[in-house]
Amino acid sequence: MPSFRLDRTSEDVKRELTDIMRTLKDPRINGLLSILKVDLSKDLSLCRVYVSSLDGIDAAKSAVEGLNSAAGYVRRELGQRIKLRRSPQIQFVADDSIEHSAHINQMLHDLNKG
Repeated sequence: MPSFRLDRTSEDVKRELTDIMRTLKDPRINGLLSILKVDLSKDLSLCRVYVSSLDGIDAAKSAVEGLNSAAGYVRRELGQRIKLRRSPQIQFVADDSIEHSAHINQMLHDLNKG
């Protein structure tokens, strides 16, 4: 069976989480945060959200601590915005993909100069 519903739901969750994260007032959640990927389990009970920061992995880890402390609020808001039978449990995970790709981009830029 194709997972079109799962893919569509994970995109909806990603869009809504981005909007919810803008309203959070935790001082640990600052800077430019990006949601890289949202992994939903097949039964829609668990949602892993991979978060990256332009300021580096330390800022992403700090933001993940703040996001995990607000996970109950985020879950409730998500449940009100997306009509699911049960809102998924949310786990935030720090990722350094943006920092890594910026480093690779800088190395390629340096190669083109030389």
